[in-house]
Amino acid sequence: MSEKQRELKPVYIEAFDLDDAWFKSLSEILERGHVYKIDRGSYAGQHRLEFDFVTVRVKNPAHQIIPIMPEGSAIPAPTDMNYIQQYLQYLLTSCKTETENYTYGERLVDPKAKIETEVDGKKMVKDMPLQCNQIEEVIKMYKTEGFGTNQAIMEIGMPSDIKLHDPPCLRLIDTRVRYGKLHFILYFRSWDLWGGFPSNLGGLELVKQHMADEIGVENGEIIACSKGLHLYEYAWELAKQRTHKNDLEIKV
Repeated sequence: MSEKQRELKPVYIEAFDLDDAWFKSLSEILERGHVYKIDRGSYAGQHRLEFDFVTVRVKNPAHQIIPIMPEGSAIPAPTDMNYIQQYLQYLLTSCKTETENYTYGERLVDPKAKIETEVDGKKMVKDMPLQCNQIEEVIKMYKTEGFGTNQAIMEIGMPSDIKLHDPPCLRLIDTRVRYGKLHFILYFRSWDLWGGFPSNLGGLELVKQHMADEIGVENGEIIACSKGLHLYEYAWELAKQRTHKNDLEIKV
């Protein structure tokens, strides 16, 4: 293998709306993705097709939020507006089930640090609320102190997540108000392109619209970055059908 072949291959995708972003990302990953076996994580032992690093810029995310499937197509839609509306509540509230270690909404509006204690010789873990609604704080920052700041960032990840079996995929929601619009800049450590991408961005677009209304500015762009945007093996044929690349061969 030459030194050139060992270099990372960052990809930049510019899209009009979220439907366009999903389609172009599928098309690009089939042509330029890296195939590898998963050693740790979801679907361990299977193969993923993944970008080395990708930046997806969506200029008008509100125009078409969910993917449009071709008329008469038998390809299952990866999401719909009903699901995204439900997902919005997941992002805006701290509700979670007993089996969930966290939700994105909890990390955004009611984050908690886990503290290990020992009672009668038994180790126990309890939640310590951090008393910080990040969405409200960002809105207040822009409304009371102006738009000229780089501090309006919302964090999903915590250092202790490294110990979790399924740590959060979305880690940062950075924001910017410029040219009269609120923009989101996102970072995903890992990201399922087939089902996760359209649902995540659809829900986050609705969060952005809500925040823009509260701040009193227009709704802007989404720029999403990831070193782990991928397609699981089960979705390869679906992606080839959707992008009309049925003859493309993916070598494992």
